[in-house]
Amino acid sequence: MLLSSDDLPMFFEARHAALAERLRALAPAIAAAEADPAPDRAAARALAPSFELVAPEDGRVDPLSLCLAREMLGYVSPRADSIFAVQGLGSFPLLATGGDVAGFRDGSRIGAFALTEPEAGSDVAAIATRARRDETGDGWTLDGDKLFISNLGIATDAIVFATVDPALGRKGITAFHVAIDAPGVTVEPIEPIAAHPLGALHLAGARATLVGEVGAGFKLAMATLDTYRVSVGAAAVGMARRALDEAVGFVRARRQFGQPLAEQPLVMAHVADMVCDLDAARLLVLRAAASRLTADVSVAKLFATEAAQRVIDRAVQLHGGRGVVSGAVVEHLYRAIRPLRIYEGTSEIQRTIIGRAVLAPPRANP
Repeated sequence: MLLSSDDLPMFFEARHAALAERLRALAPAIAAAEADPAPDRAAARALAPSFELVAPEDGRVDPLSLCLAREMLGYVSPRADSIFAVQGLGSFPLLATGGDVAGFRDGSRIGAFALTEPEAGSDVAAIATRARRDETGDGWTLDGDKLFISNLGIATDAIVFATVDPALGRKGITAFHVAIDAPGVTVEPIEPIAAHPLGALHLAGARATLVGEVGAGFKLAMATLDTYRVSVGAAAVGMARRALDEAVGFVRARRQFGQPLAEQPLVMAHVADMVCDLDAARLLVLRAAASRLTADVSVAKLFATEAAQRVIDRAVQLHGGRGVVSGAVVEHLYRAIRPLRIYEGTSEIQRTIIGRAVLAPPRANP
């Protein structure tokens, strides 16, 4: 159950089946990166052939292709999935504004998406990082702090969102490109519960290049998140698929009270619930990737991440004591799935979006 595009032909085209085969071929190298002394950098190297999906030459990111890739990565390596996704978040603002993304495509550059701050999470308008024109008037300098920024530690470049004037609210937010090795840029590592590169970004007079137009940063940030949000659900599906496979293999082999666990009705009930959650999540994700409607995307992101949490929790339960031993696959997945209910829009934010869409006053007929 690693990856498939042929079981739901109503969503996929022949090119997606070919992509699935290419992704399967990458899976062994991506999985092997976990054993490397520097697993984050090893994962980024193994992922390089897939970066064409997030920085395509024609400039058009295909949500269904992203979902296939992230389902595979969620199954094989949540670490690699995070790096892949943030490579997309970091390159999309440049892609959308006609910038150079060749280095992101071949993996020679690794991107980060610096939006969150200590006092600005879901409330993007509260961004306090300041952008000021430098003395020449041609460039910009940034001062401020960014928090919980993925890919820091391996990133070479960051898209940083700052305000040119706090009094302007959202209209002052602007996107900038910053080289991580530039003077005035400091990276502080953060160790999350799920292994992937994460850190804080401190900017003190850091030189930056404008991305897009002044004041257009909020719209650009939302366009980036809207493009990638549905693929978070796909990653959750991949993790849940792996958990189900691990659980099925375990209960078939494990014997209790003189019979395999798989023959016990309560175990069958757990597995049935896992299958229903998983199938429903995948269908919602693919529907949203095909429709690209905001409400569909929020439904998919909310349900898939919450359902994957339930599936993985059941997998841990079915493993018993072995499921909570450090290093077990299901224990790793248990830690890896939790952040997906928070980043790129918390479950609470998704519920707000869905509720607002359903409860909005009906439009009058023309």
